[in-house]
Amino acid sequence: MKVFHGSTTIVDTPLVSFGRDNLDFGKGFYVTTLQKQAEEWSKTVTRLRPRSIPIVNTYELDMPAILSSDYKILEFKEYNEEWLDFIVTNRSGEESWKGFDIIIGGIANDRVFDTIENYMAGQIDKQTALGRLKYHLPNNQICILNQDIINKHLSFIGHETINIE
Repeated sequence: MKVFHGSTTIVDTPLVSFGRDNLDFGKGFYVTTLQKQAEEWSKTVTRLRPRSIPIVNTYELDMPAILSSDYKILEFKEYNEEWLDFIVTNRSGEESWKGFDIIIGGIANDRVFDTIENYMAGQIDKQTALGRLKYHLPNNQICILNQDIINKHLSFIGHETINIE
């Protein structure tokens, strides 16, 4: 399956250890099956880093090989209580992602970020947060937490510079 990674650099040899702490699914290498989502992320990162250039890196991810292996996979098919608890735990600095090799699910992007922030700050309760989230279709993110998956099952195809409009 073709996947994309939005960045400000060409990432032909990804490293899971290079990821930031306290992200949705933990410290790993994030890709998406949605090219437009990767493009938007690369533009967002570019705005935070003046004089940088938005780049989308493209890879082939061999999901059949990953699924037929002994890798520990966690997948969230929707924004639900399990997803919300997992995101909040990770963003709070706890590492509920430890023990997994790959995590797949919706991204806590701008469309849902305010709801999560309000919930984490105690401004709304869990049921209110879940009620708001049910109106959003999840985007897609795949967090690779195990370098072995990258080394064996992720192949760099190329990159594209994105125009900022």
